[in-house]
Amino acid sequence: MISVLLADDQSLVRAGLRAILETAPDIRVIGEAGDGAAAVAGARQLRPDVVLMDIRMPGSDGLEAACRIATDDRLAAVHAVMLTTFDLDEYVLEAMRLGAAGFLVKNCEPEELLRGVRAAAGGDALLSPGVTRRLIAEYAARAKRPPTVTAKIDTLTGRERAVLALVATGLTNDEIAERLEISPLTAKTHVSRTMLKLGAHDRAQLVVIAYESGTVRPGWS
Repeated sequence: MISVLLADDQSLVRAGLRAILETAPDIRVIGEAGDGAAAVAGARQLRPDVVLMDIRMPGSDGLEAACRIATDDRLAAVHAVMLTTFDLDEYVLEAMRLGAAGFLVKNCEPEELLRGVRAAAGGDALLSPGVTRRLIAEYAARAKRPPTVTAKIDTLTGRERAVLALVATGLTNDEIAERLEISPLTAKTHVSRTMLKLGAHDRAQLVVIAYESGTVRPGWS
């Protein structure tokens, strides 16, 4: 059973999300929060698998909450998924840098919401189809490349760089294994080592790093 904590300053939005999520037999909403501070407190108390959280809230917002959750060792198994009204939202990239597992736009279809929660709970980067890669490419192309990112990329082996690039295209471990003609277990090991070397909290951060470092460029596939 996947446990979910909802965080949004609008009670009507929380009620709508709860109604959709509770149609799934494998998902259970275990709590609600009206701002980022309450979301962090709820995550610490309830230890949900997923925190589904509005990126923009009055006071303590989703960005701050995502960072606090991602940097709390006690919450290593908690995955923050950001909700945004606009698919091309600069705050989304910052949230992913800070440790969010991904994002969904609020007008997504109910089935996409359910798939997204399941993907995040399973440890996959939740990248809304056709949106996240475009968003990351746009902002990463504008941004000055952080020196620390370049230095970390230099620690990767050739195979690990290839894996990083494939993760950035949205491939699963099984798909990476097929592309590189290796076993799924080996692919998983390469992904884990790449995350460790780059200091990435999850696959979503690997995608951001791949674009920021120039390992993957806009239009690359």
